[in-house]
Amino acid sequence: MVRRGGFHSFWSDFDEMMNEMRAEMEGRFQSMLTDTGAGKYLPALRTEGPRVDVCAHEDEVVVVADLPGAEKEDISLRLVTPRMLEISAVQKGEKEDSEEGYYVRERVYGRMKRMIALPVDVKEEEAHASFKNGVLEVRLKKAEAQKGSVISIE
Repeated sequence: MVRRGGFHSFWSDFDEMMNEMRAEMEGRFQSMLTDTGAGKYLPALRTEGPRVDVCAHEDEVVVVADLPGAEKEDISLRLVTPRMLEISAVQKGEKEDSEEGYYVRERVYGRMKRMIALPVDVKEEEAHASFKNGVLEVRLKKAEAQKGSVISIE
């Protein structure tokens, strides 16, 4: 006799529910700290980081980030969890302009970091990133949804 549902099903459902709640909270927390959330009204809560676009396609998630003044060697990517990507970079830039005795120098130097909540779980081993003209593109393959399996009794 085979039982349907049962103990294993309960914990699988519970784990799935907890993962969804965690991802939702991570996303809400991140948006709360941006210029469009609480950071809009409380400058102390603003995050200093690159502006990003996150787009979910049929089999992959694409993250595009603007990193002006950064070099490829100064960029670090890390998949913190299957649904959380961390981008950090050192931004360096210098602009000089001189005109008839007037001299201006504008410098930019700083570290930036951004945690990006992804809409679905992704596979770390199939991640690909490219960087060109100050734009970082990260392509992450979607992970297949885990399905339960039957365990035979000996």
